[in-house]
Amino acid sequence: MEYQILKTEISDGIAVVTISRPKAMNALNTRFFNEMDSLVAEINANNDVRVMIITGEGKAFVAGADIAEMVDKGSEAGKAFSRLGQNTFSSFGKMSIPVIAAINGFALGGGLELAMGCDFRIASTKAKFGQPEVSLGLIPGYAGTQRLPRLVGMGDALYLLMTADMIGAEDALRIGLAQKVVEPEELMETATKVAGTIASKGPEAIKKLKKIVRDGVNTSQIKGEELEAEEFGSLFGEGKQGKEGMQAFLEKRKPEW
Repeated sequence: MEYQILKTEISDGIAVVTISRPKAMNALNTRFFNEMDSLVAEINANNDVRVMIITGEGKAFVAGADIAEMVDKGSEAGKAFSRLGQNTFSSFGKMSIPVIAAINGFALGGGLELAMGCDFRIASTKAKFGQPEVSLGLIPGYAGTQRLPRLVGMGDALYLLMTADMIGAEDALRIGLAQKVVEPEELMETATKVAGTIASKGPEAIKKLKKIVRDGVNTSQIKGEELEAEEFGSLFGEGKQGKEGMQAFLEKRKPEW
């Protein structure tokens, strides 16, 4: 697919994806969702990529969905547009590799929903977070009503959803919406460093961790522990990465993944 909105650079096992509609504050439209779906499939098929970073160009990470595209939609078309975004952002969680949101500016509405679809979030001190949909007489449509309370708790989620309040990076860090906050000029360097740290670890272990944690939060702890034990055991034995990692530790050398 020819990409008009997404720019991608791959280096040292890290794919950096930049959303590039700066004049529109990187607003999400159908073209964006189609491009991202195609790109996710490409990266899934690339065994050399171990971590993906998503960021935005200009003042915004993503300032929301494209209102000009949505305004004339009827009920069924609105539902379809919601499903389109839900499916795209859910695909981040289904990727075997970690997906990091590097939030450079405004992450509002669909932009915050995009960020929440990632595995974790690193933010610039200039980043702003919010779900302003009720100001338009709408509600979030890309799983924001479901992901936000799971990340920050019911009270903080309902406060943000019902007031349309916009919060800064430090407040996002305080409530667990962001995991790290850095100065703007350090954002991509920090995100890349974190990605590099993850990429240096056992790739099978990272993949299994993502799956176990994401699957585990949607089931009982007993079933989650059963899944953990199964996957823990699968990394042992000859030819397995757990064996190589432990042997390298004992031999005081770097493992060969």
